[in-house]
Amino acid sequence: MTLVSVSFVENWQKEGFIISRPHFEKQRKDKLRKILDAARLVFCRKGFLAVTMQDIIDECGISRGGIYIYFSSVDEVFLEVLKQRNKERFSSISKSIHDGEPFDSVLGNYMSKQKERLVSFENSLFRAYCEYIFSKPKAAVHAFRDVQLNHLRSSVTSILMLGVHQNIIKDENIERLANHFIVTIDGLSVLALSYALSQKTIDDQFAVLSEMVDEIRN
Repeated sequence: MTLVSVSFVENWQKEGFIISRPHFEKQRKDKLRKILDAARLVFCRKGFLAVTMQDIIDECGISRGGIYIYFSSVDEVFLEVLKQRNKERFSSISKSIHDGEPFDSVLGNYMSKQKERLVSFENSLFRAYCEYIFSKPKAAVHAFRDVQLNHLRSSVTSILMLGVHQNIIKDENIERLANHFIVTIDGLSVLALSYALSQKTIDDQFAVLSEMVDEIRN
């Protein structure tokens, strides 16, 4: 991602334009957020392969030149959208843990959000994610895939370890249980992508995950 450089600000100042650095930074961040929010809607709606820079430009209402100050390709935009999504998800979980919320509440909220995403799959980036993965050489996306899996694993593990620290569940097979969460959520996402997922299947599979957690309760 190519962001506006300090020299750009200095050039403006040399030409007689008055602009404070804090104000400029706020404008830059606001515009970047606008681009990413719009791009996320486009990727949810169209996947990855069908998206063009023009689609993103049309969605956010920022000029082509304004977009290219920040990004040079759809790939760059998509990767930044994923990065921001992961950051938002983990920040939410981290805040709940930091605030000392009860384990059952944090786990329940996490599972509810995942179930909601599966039901409203048009608001998910999973289709775009799969298209990105399968449109690139295997070697090129291996590290990328690992980062995404590790993020999901870290999120689930953090929640489970909260239960351990609160003495709600035993510190037994936490890594294995986290992997079950990942496989289940990814598997259900694939079914949702193929329009072969029912509410009953979602409920049944999350009930299984809940039962696995119950098995290691103190």
